[in-house]
Amino acid sequence: MNPILKNILAVVLGLFIGGAINMAIIMVSGSIIAPPEGTNITTAEGLIAAMPLMEPKHFLMPFLAHALGTFVGAFIVAKIAANDKMTFAILIGCCFLVGGIMNIVMLPSPLWFTIVDLGLAYIPMAYLGGKFVLRKSK
Repeated sequence: MNPILKNILAVVLGLFIGGAINMAIIMVSGSIIAPPEGTNITTAEGLIAAMPLMEPKHFLMPFLAHALGTFVGAFIVAKIAANDKMTFAILIGCCFLVGGIMNIVMLPSPLWFTIVDLGLAYIPMAYLGGKFVLRKSK
């Protein structure tokens, strides 16, 4: 297969599968860690209203969703890419980072979560995803 097409396919698959994992974890998070009493987190308005009532435990699943989605997406792209595997893994991390920034702008969260999420869930996880593939291939 043409290396350019292979790299494009790798990026598309990495974004799609990483995003699907992110969404799946977010969808089940309410059944794993119950939202604060009397809140409706099924709408953006309800989630914004519930934010002041949330404890640190309520931010664990969103962080895991962001981190695991990015990790898997970067792993997939590094596994499939024809060349520059780490570059493409970091590209996935940057794409998810942009999504994370957009999410924080639309849905304000506590400063501590913003720092942890933006600082640890995207670029470091993309690096680890790429590194796993590079170690296995040696």
